Amino acid sequence: MAVKLTDEELELCRKAFNNFDKDGSGTIDVKELKAALGAMNQHPSDEELFVMVHDVDEDNSGEIEFSEFCKVIIKHRAATAKNGEEGDTLDAFVALGGNPDKSGKISTDKLRATIKAFELTLDIDRLIREVDLDRSGFVDYAEFKAILT
Repeated sequence: MAVKLTDEELELCRKAFNNFDKDGSGTIDVKELKAALGAMNQHPSDEELFVMVHDVDEDNSGEIEFSEFCKVIIKHRAATAKNGEEGDTLDAFVALGGNPDKSGKISTDKLRATIKAFELTLDIDRLIREVDLDRSGFVDYAEFKAILT
């Protein structure tokens, strides 16, 4: 990766990670990740957290190890600098089955299940009702973006 953490940043990451790894298992879950990032003065949205974990959680356990946590910090910094939330929204859309060119649709059932699995604080049922007006059970990129903004 082009971006690297300084020794000081790495030490802060280690302290934050260890502080939120309550059981000493060597992993933290999404809620712990959000709190750890907040302690480091980074405040990603629930959408950004989903993308972060999805990008580094190779075994799909829903938990990340310290090395993955560092990757999250670096990716979050790069994504924020690159193009803000648009890039994160597109990444999340693709992760759920949409296409990188913003075509395709994603299942509202899959979206609902993913949001609930990650225990994010979105009222996803209400948001889906507001954008899936034809009740097709699928949302395109524009509708997905409306849900997350």
